[in-house]
Amino acid sequence: MTGTIALVLAATGCDGTTGTGSATRTVTSITALDYYTDASEHSQWGEMLTACGKTVGVKVEQTSVPTASLIPKVLQQVSSRTLPDLLMLDNPDVQQIAQTGALTPLDQYGVDSGGFAKGILSAGTYQGKVYGLAPDVSTLALFYNKDMLAKAGVAVPRNWDELKTAAARLTRPGRYGMAVDANATFEGTWQFLPFLWSNGGDEKRLDTPQAAQALQLWVDLVKSGSMSKSVLNWTQADVHDQFAAGRTAMMLNGPWRIPALNKDKNLHWGVAPVPVPRTGQTPVTPLGGEVWTVPQSPSRARQEKAARVLACLNDSASMLALAKEHFTVPSRPAVASRYVQQVPSMAAFARSVAASRSRTGELGVKWPKAATGIHIAIQSALAGEQTPEEALRHAQQFATSN
Repeated sequence: MTGTIALVLAATGCDGTTGTGSATRTVTSITALDYYTDASEHSQWGEMLTACGKTVGVKVEQTSVPTASLIPKVLQQVSSRTLPDLLMLDNPDVQQIAQTGALTPLDQYGVDSGGFAKGILSAGTYQGKVYGLAPDVSTLALFYNKDMLAKAGVAVPRNWDELKTAAARLTRPGRYGMAVDANATFEGTWQFLPFLWSNGGDEKRLDTPQAAQALQLWVDLVKSGSMSKSVLNWTQADVHDQFAAGRTAMMLNGPWRIPALNKDKNLHWGVAPVPVPRTGQTPVTPLGGEVWTVPQSPSRARQEKAARVLACLNDSASMLALAKEHFTVPSRPAVASRYVQQVPSMAAFARSVAASRSRTGELGVKWPKAATGIHIAIQSALAGEQTPEEALRHAQQFATSN
């Protein structure tokens, strides 16, 4: 994050709330909790929180914990009533925390939630109330090696048939045509969702022909040798490493990979929407990103200050600054349109975000069990232990079991 952000925020005022009363002026500092433990990311967000704090007259004391530790810590804080004033949550976790009664609806502070993409607003909503807003978001797209495609005479695939054909033609000794993360975690589920959802599959009912067809596509890519069986163990970082090293011609990944790709001046890459079952369809991709929330607190004054900082984080100026820094997409489509003109490499992601879906939008707090069933099915089918139909039938049984 550069000092430019602080100047932009100071110039805009960056508020977005209604007046909060004289009681708020007695609060000089608030606390914030997130999982940005990476040194540069912690510093970047720290500068943004500091800048927004200055616009509303408070010092923001930021604490970051490892990703895996955040929810256990928050649940412990719920029990001990020691929640921070401002809390960042990964968007699939909002439902779980809101269900405990630990969060406050943002409308009671006058926070402006207008102009957000539907899927993004849904990610911070629980039982019809908006509890969290995300300044910037991400999703998945298809990265491809321009030189490899040109040499093979392959066009960027737009649909599943073209994807299979392109992956086969691009495969040769020492190189696969396509790579995904199919590991046994929610990350593997996340990567499968564009194929499931774009084909009309649904997490509420996993044992459908539409779901089986999507999983069969991945099975076919592995069986044909166009995709390594090692995808069963690869993380998204591993997939990136394979692509950067020239060991795969195409990969499914997120925009957070762009800074590293840009550092390799010999790597000529492009990015396109995730291929869909039939040309002309719009890919339905999962929404990634974190939302900021205001927890319950004995101090209304602290809540109001936290809400004003949250509103500042979600101001158009902040969105644009954060998106440029992190290679993410501003959550308001109007801001995203301006952003794409300045950062063309993000165009495919911005188009996909407009139609993206929240992972908890259908199942709410039941989503994690379905997500687990999905990645178990992926593992079983790609390993050849079960057909896609069998694997997804077991996934449905698991997802709906007590």
